[in-house]
Parts: sequence; structure tokens; C-alpha cells
Amino acid sequence: MFSLTNILSISLTLFLVIDVIGSVPVILSSKQGSNHLKPTSIVLFAGGLMISFSLIGEALLHLLGIEVQSFSIAGALVLLLLGLEMIIGWNIFKAEDGDNKSGNIVPIAFPILVGAGTLTTILSLRTQFSIIDLTAGILINLLIIYLVLRSMNWLEHKLGSQSLIVLKKFFGIVLIALAVQMFINNV
Repeated sequence: MFSLTNILSISLTLFLVIDVIGSVPVILSSKQGSNHLKPTSIVLFAGGLMISFSLIGEALLHLLGIEVQSFSIAGALVLLLLGLEMIIGWNIFKAEDGDNKSGNIVPIAFPILVGAGTLTTILSLRTQFSIIDLTAGILINLLIIYLVLRSMNWLEHKLGSQSLIVLKKFFGIVLIALAVQMFINNV
């Protein structure tokens, strides 16, 4: 029923795409605007969005007349751009200014943590893995997100700005490689 190898692969892929560590500087900047984070609200919203999309995303695409492979290729291009953004420092995907009273759901839960790249990846993973393994991988990432959000002040102090930049660049390279692989798999 469960495949530990598949769950590990899904978890690592989602971890790279979500890039909660690389998003720490952006999250810290959002936190300064509202003076606090609401990790539980952020994680519940992000989890609901990811799990819902894993369950009905394919049906929604069919309703719109879009093939899953086309969506996956488009997602690979989005991941490529996200990776380039992380490495080069371009600001390709700009988060909308959110209402600070939302508990940071906007922009932290969506679109920083669960954006186009994450949803595309979930749909692509759904074509390769069982829903049980995919849900387990999502839940593992939600736990990681929660722990990172709860320890945001500690992370900021311990990692320092240079380490955060290096991590972001490294995850950007891995994300580009993942985008190329997704493109090859769906062509």
C-alpha cells in the first residue's frame, strides 16, 4: 500500500519545489509587516489547497479541456523560471500585497509556499504515484513547513543571510534539473 521509496521521492520533490528554507527571507519580510505568523492557519490552508488539487486537479483540467501532459509541461516551464529566479535573483513571480489580517495566508501560504510550481508538481506527481503516497508526501512537507514557521526567529539568527542565499541558489539549481526532467518525461 505505502511505498517508502515513493513517499521519500515525493517528499523530496515537493520540498525542493515548495522551498520553505529558500522562502525564509520572504517570509521574514512578510512577518515584519504583520508582526507575527500564524503557522497553524498557514499550514491548514496550504495543506487543504495541495490535497484538494491532488484529488480534483486532473478533473478540473479535463473540464477545461487541458491535457495533464500539457499542464505538466507548462508546469516544468514555471519550475524552470522559479529556479532561474532563485539563482539569478530576478523577480519573475511577484506576490500580491495581501491583507495582513489574513494571518499571512496571503502571501505566505499562497502563492509563496503553494503557488503554480507546487500545484503543477502535485499534478505531475499524481500521474506517477498513488494518491496515498502523494498525500503522505504532502503531509510530511506540511510538517516541515510548520516546524520552519514555528522556528522562524531561530532560523534567521542561526543561518544568517549568507547561508540563506547559498541555500536558495542550491535549491534553484536542483529545481531547474527537476524542471528539465519533468519536461523530458511529458514530451
